[in-house]
Amino acid sequence: MPTFETFHMPDAGEGLTEADVVTWRVAVGDTVEVNQPLVEIETAKSLVELPCPVDGVVTELLVAEGDTVEVGAPIARFDTDPGGEPAMEVPGGVSEADEAVPSVPTAEAAEQEAPAPEAESSGAVLVGYGVSAGSARRRPRKEGALEPVGGAGESSEYPVLAKPPVRKLARELGVEITTVTPSGPGGLVTREDVEQAAKARSTRALTTYDTNDDQPWLESGYSSDGGRSTRVPVRSVRKRTAEAMVKSAFTAPHVTVFHTADVTATMDLVKRLKADRDFQDVRVTPLLIVAKALLLAVRRHPEINASWDDEAREIVYKHYVNLGIAASTPRGLLVPNIKDAHRLPLHELAVEIGELTSLARENRTPPGALAGGTISITNVGPLGIDTGTPILNPGESAILAFGAIREQPWVHEGEIKIRWVTQLALSFDHRLVDGELGARVLADVGRVMSDPAQGLVWG
Repeated sequence: MPTFETFHMPDAGEGLTEADVVTWRVAVGDTVEVNQPLVEIETAKSLVELPCPVDGVVTELLVAEGDTVEVGAPIARFDTDPGGEPAMEVPGGVSEADEAVPSVPTAEAAEQEAPAPEAESSGAVLVGYGVSAGSARRRPRKEGALEPVGGAGESSEYPVLAKPPVRKLARELGVEITTVTPSGPGGLVTREDVEQAAKARSTRALTTYDTNDDQPWLESGYSSDGGRSTRVPVRSVRKRTAEAMVKSAFTAPHVTVFHTADVTATMDLVKRLKADRDFQDVRVTPLLIVAKALLLAVRRHPEINASWDDEAREIVYKHYVNLGIAASTPRGLLVPNIKDAHRLPLHELAVEIGELTSLARENRTPPGALAGGTISITNVGPLGIDTGTPILNPGESAILAFGAIREQPWVHEGEIKIRWVTQLALSFDHRLVDGELGARVLADVGRVMSDPAQGLVWG
């Protein structure tokens, strides 16, 4: 007779307790194999594709796309012996298997289902899973799984196609989905299409005014019912970022020091490296030089690379540098870090920065890259911002803000000349970093930016 196994939401690591179901890769009735892609979930840190834990047939999907599910909750059931003998009939024409397993999953069933015993467990921990190439033998898509949405009214000849979680996202972001340009196969509106439309709308909102009272209102603040606000659930990266920033701001006493530096020599170095054949395979920017400058400053002042252990009342000095680089992504701000960045020569550091930022912007940052950072950089210059007072990542002692580089008058060698100038700001935890140490670290960063050759002396 059929043998059923339940798959529970695994622990994706890093202390996360919940995840959002983004896309099911299978449907009820599909024949599946171990390690084939089962479902894509979004944690507070990254997108993760969960592999199938068993061979068999999908009998139930207990949660819908877009749902937030706690770790350990049942999300799918499988028949691991679909070729077995049929179950014994019970009065009323319903088999024992049908009686035990509802044919139509409900939210109540998913919530009330008790955790499976160990013998039935499909593996509650993500560690150790692997993904192998393999395709599911899928049934034809059910009608309604991809619902059309009228374009210019319900009678539109060319309806807009979008999955339910994509339409939900559009509602949350205040985007009219019929105005979104689709990029998916067959005219499918994707999550990326909606996010891009929301981003473009926010940009246009800066010049949008309410003609009724001549007051500026952000366009994204208008809800579809004519109100002036839109409520969006706080989840995933935004939720995690908010929790981390509140914890950091109210547990670590922040101090920020500022420094204005002539970085003309850095700009010259960037220009030379871009023309250097040894750097043709990487992207060279001023961020690369400031990252190297910070690493050199940490080498000279290792006390800055520490953390505060509140329970033990100890300062933990790190003998390695995992350098975090803040990256703006469609999911929010992420700060993945480069492991053992202090060991990397300039070219390898450029490779790591490029891969780190690319993965972040593609929502493919692995959870491990978001943990264990020791010191970070936030680059606000590309946004035209001079500097700021960044908040520390929890567990780190310092974060460097790198502002816009501008041409401006500057006294150089006793004469006023047009030079490239930037502003740097270093925020640090005043429990373990005093003002002198923070100032010396920032001054050293500025010194290398003003004269990159100084790095040869310190390196």
